[in-house]
Amino acid sequence: MIALTVDDERLMLTTLTAAVKASPDISSVTEFTSCSKALEWAETNTPDIAFLDISMRGMGGLTLAEKLLALHPQCKIIFCTGYSEYAVDAFRIHVSGYLMKPITAQQVQREIDHIKGQKSQEKLLTIQCFGNFEVMCKGQMLRFKRTRSKEVLAIMVDRHGARLNAKTICAIMWPDSEDDTKNANYLHQLFIDLRNALRAVGAEEIFQQNGYQYSLDTQRIDCDYFNFLKTGKPPFRGEYMSQYSWAEETCALLWRELDKDG
Repeated sequence: MIALTVDDERLMLTTLTAAVKASPDISSVTEFTSCSKALEWAETNTPDIAFLDISMRGMGGLTLAEKLLALHPQCKIIFCTGYSEYAVDAFRIHVSGYLMKPITAQQVQREIDHIKGQKSQEKLLTIQCFGNFEVMCKGQMLRFKRTRSKEVLAIMVDRHGARLNAKTICAIMWPDSEDDTKNANYLHQLFIDLRNALRAVGAEEIFQQNGYQYSLDTQRIDCDYFNFLKTGKPPFRGEYMSQYSWAEETCALLWRELDKDG
């Protein structure tokens, strides 16, 4: 594959390019810190896959992606960003992936494997986000020993499976608490319960840990929220993870998408 990497921060671009070069599926990588320069290059070259930062000076990653796809409709776009709130806009362009910084070679390879169709597409869980948040396996509700274990999974789904650390999850669950040690210890127990609940239905591999970073394999999840991000179509009717107050921000973003389409 011929790859293109674009990020206007040189250090981030160096890290991203190194992660892409580490893949045995990549034959060459061309990097740019400028969206306009990257677009000029694409006018005379044909990338198979492009890894783009979203928040960049100039036209920005979203506009660059649209222009690249206009030139090369078969090019696969992978957004790489530190801001999860761009996910809705990203999936409206029908991109192939969305990675949270810092980018690793493992993340990149996972996206490439998915594009190549090497990874099994069997769905291990069905997750409902519109209305109340519910998790099912083969038609049966997942059983959690602790109620808040389910909330941890909801937070990870809300962030579209992107890597999160314990501090970020604690800040979402206990925004007014200053007892960081107590919260971190409790969260550790919730992670154990979450793993046990997933293991009981043969879906433990969905939950992934890399050091102190936690993520989800979203390719193994059938989720109404993920489907909406990709297609922009209902069944969203104005309610999103209704039992969690922190989900109101995402709900507002989804309303915005409905207004665009309406």
